[in-house]
Amino acid sequence: MSIWEFANPRQFMGWSGRALPWVAGLAGLCLSAGLIWGFFFTPDDFRQGSTVKIIYLHVPAAFSAINGYLIMFIGSLIWLIRRHHVSALAARAAAPIGATMTLIALITGAFWGQPMWGTWWVWDPRLTSFLILFLFYLGYIALWAAIDDPDTAADLTSVLAIVGSVFAILSRYAVLFWNQGLHQGTTVTVADGAQQDNIANVFFYPLILSMAGFSLLFISLVLLGTRTHIRARRLRVLFQKEMRT
Repeated sequence: MSIWEFANPRQFMGWSGRALPWVAGLAGLCLSAGLIWGFFFTPDDFRQGSTVKIIYLHVPAAFSAINGYLIMFIGSLIWLIRRHHVSALAARAAAPIGATMTLIALITGAFWGQPMWGTWWVWDPRLTSFLILFLFYLGYIALWAAIDDPDTAADLTSVLAIVGSVFAILSRYAVLFWNQGLHQGTTVTVADGAQQDNIANVFFYPLILSMAGFSLLFISLVLLGTRTHIRARRLRVLFQKEMRT
């Protein structure tokens, strides 16, 4: 069986309907465990105090925002190359979720930055690129809403998503490109045990659970949103047929 068969709307509706309850349930389990463990059963940091616990929202939300745009990029690329409608609809479903995650990351980052940096906002390379990423999310959503023809909308939004992926990359690697910014380096990395240098295990393990929960929640919402868009597309086709008769 070819992997592209799973992009057939009928096939997608079948396997996604079976997978969605499991993915959503696992997301709820990981989120509950990670956030409760992180907020209630980890100590205050010796420098940042209880403020450090914002990490359990900020880092997973930022991680999901960047990887959400990756989903949009891949879905848009598949649409432009192979014209699979499910991929375009999956990219469309990912956009409002990614925008929400980006907004959560920006807000929690401001609340974390104020006591640490003495200001709510700085034009740091990573923060600036993340704000631009948020604007690309909003532009993508607005473009879908502005165009009536779904294929034309998919074409134009796919181009916008591919262009905006530059800022998703910058958001992820800005601290490596411009090391003069206030934003700290990467918090979580598993290369050569490097997480020991950035975060203690007492914070690391609940953070990983929270990140897994946010990622699974994102996947669940994308599956749900894509299924909704497929149903809406079917209803649109049926309505157009009814209008012709």
